[in-house]
Amino acid sequence: MTATKIGIVGAAGRMGRMLIDEVNATPGAKLAAAAERPGHDCIGRDAGTLAGLKPLGVAVADKPEAVFAASDVVIDFTVPTATLAHAALAAKHKAALVIGTTGFAPDQAKKVAAAARVVPIVWAANMSLGVNLLLALTQRVAKALGPDYDIEILEMHHKHKVDAPSGTALALGEAAATGRGVKLATVAARGRDGLTGARKPGAIGFAALRGGDVVGDHYVIYAGEGERLELVHKASSRKIYSRGAVRAALWLKGKKPGLYGMDDVLGLDD
Repeated sequence: MTATKIGIVGAAGRMGRMLIDEVNATPGAKLAAAAERPGHDCIGRDAGTLAGLKPLGVAVADKPEAVFAASDVVIDFTVPTATLAHAALAAKHKAALVIGTTGFAPDQAKKVAAAARVVPIVWAANMSLGVNLLLALTQRVAKALGPDYDIEILEMHHKHKVDAPSGTALALGEAAATGRGVKLATVAARGRDGLTGARKPGAIGFAALRGGDVVGDHYVIYAGEGERLELVHKASSRKIYSRGAVRAALWLKGKKPGLYGMDDVLGLDD
């Protein structure tokens, strides 16, 4: 079977380098191209040496369009504005796209969905197998326990993370809201300070902690009268994200246009 040609944008970042390493180590995957923003000091370097490997014969380019032209699938862990441009390039070159970027505004999310009408896109707030199982459990438990249990979602990440709550925390909130049959936007409580009054019935609360080098901790707390149930996932290595992203890239090859999630990749709905 022909190897899937995978491109990496944002190649010089922490995730980019890990993705290069993961693609190189994965049977059936081949690094086809890599790119960084114009002016970056890694432009022209071999992607393999950038990731601490032997040279792979792939130079880091300053034009992402070249990555989409050369690849079956491109993996994007960048920022929302860059991802929107990449989604347009994916549609132009008919290259599949894996998106691990978080922090999209609603109007930006619509543009990603529009690109998915042309090419297949896997878009997930978190690529980890464990987190995606947590999402499925969160929805199931919320449905089973009902509104008598208060739901609070707590997350902690490293001090350099720029968005809060995390994309994974928001995805967990969506899962809990779906389990209850409500819209998250109508029940989310995303900040408490001062005299806030009693907790509103049916609210789904969020709290975000930042500090140190924490990769990602997520807690879903169901607090009832006389008992509390907690679902917890703790990430100790970012390799879980690169591993999941490459798995998604291999799964995408040959799929029809559409917007897919990691639940599709992992067969959680089967």
